[in-house]
Amino acid sequence: MIKVAPSILSADFVNFERDIKMVEKNGADLLHVDIMDGMFVPNMSFGWTTVAAIRPITNLFLDVHMMVQNPERYVDQFAKAGADLIGVHVEATSHIHRALQMIHNDGVKAEVVINPGTPVSQIEPLLPFVDQVLVMTVNPGFGGQKFLPQMIEKIQLLDDLKKDKGYDFDIEIDGGVNDKTVVDCYKAGATVAVAGSFVYGADDPVAAIASIHNATR
Repeated sequence: MIKVAPSILSADFVNFERDIKMVEKNGADLLHVDIMDGMFVPNMSFGWTTVAAIRPITNLFLDVHMMVQNPERYVDQFAKAGADLIGVHVEATSHIHRALQMIHNDGVKAEVVINPGTPVSQIEPLLPFVDQVLVMTVNPGFGGQKFLPQMIEKIQLLDDLKKDKGYDFDIEIDGGVNDKTVVDCYKAGATVAVAGSFVYGADDPVAAIASIHNATR
């Protein structure tokens, strides 16, 4: 069964605590926090002060996805704010290994993220050093986009490399995830699914979380 990570980018910003506690009590496995800087992606969202505000109100694992240019500038702040995992895009820095090393030095799990246009080969040398790989299944920066089925091949390739080399990283998917699109991703090797609008935009968010779990049992 795949782990479900509701994305608070789709939550009610005025009622963060209510929406976070609701998913925590009703099946969420972790919480996804999208950080956008208006440079690497067009939109802007949260900063480390948001992570620091969330940390005391939930026991959920905080999965912080930095869609930020030169993310190594801010790794320490997000680690101190309470992130359990920090994800950085390979496309966002010339020093991706350094960024991942900084995350681990701060005692936090490290994730490398790839956009739809980035091949797995670009991150293959990094796989021994990461705790998680995030495959973007839409182009980053906007919620509510349609899932790109071509990304399933990347998930399968990562899973093959993981098995062949004996690596121990999770494979996360983010973008257009619902109880239908998640099935083939899970079969290909995905272990964590980010779900934003599918959960928080649903009439019954609790049932939406359960439907993703049930689709991957």
